[in-house]
Amino acid sequence: MEISTSSQNVLRVINIIAWVIFVGLCIEAGGILFNSIYAIFINPIASKSFWMKADLSALYNYDKGFFMVVVSLMSIVAVLKAIMFYLIITLFHHRTFQFTQPFNAILEKFISNLAYLSFGIGLFSIWGNRYCDWLNFNGVELPPMQSLRMAGGDVWLFMCAILFVIAYIVKRGVEIQTENDLTV
Repeated sequence: MEISTSSQNVLRVINIIAWVIFVGLCIEAGGILFNSIYAIFINPIASKSFWMKADLSALYNYDKGFFMVVVSLMSIVAVLKAIMFYLIITLFHHRTFQFTQPFNAILEKFISNLAYLSFGIGLFSIWGNRYCDWLNFNGVELPPMQSLRMAGGDVWLFMCAILFVIAYIVKRGVEIQTENDLTV
């Protein structure tokens, strides 16, 4: 039995998966922002069971300013991830982008934007990790980085480097395709 999938079907599945991830990341970013505002302005007890049951009460009790910095970094990382998947979704719905001729300025800009976003995610994740390590060193008990959603900053920077290389290759492909279109 042979299973055959066309590229159109694969792109539809990728589009659906991107939508699901985008909605999940929007929920995460909104949850972190809502919990931050709620804990800071309304009920400080909410820091005990922060987003995804992360216990930030020790940090809140230590210093409200440090708490605001950590939740700000968590929010920035979550929002940048959501923006990344928003860009992926908009590529699928872009009217002038054609998958039959992928080497164009739209794809070049898209990959460059993904590279910049992954750089931002990596930068803020590493900053958050270092900041939390410093707080741990000063005696503040924090949950693991995985529960704060700031782990893997080095992976995001690695992805940034790869995307910049791919963006350069696509840029060169656009130049070659433009030259070929002009000579024909």
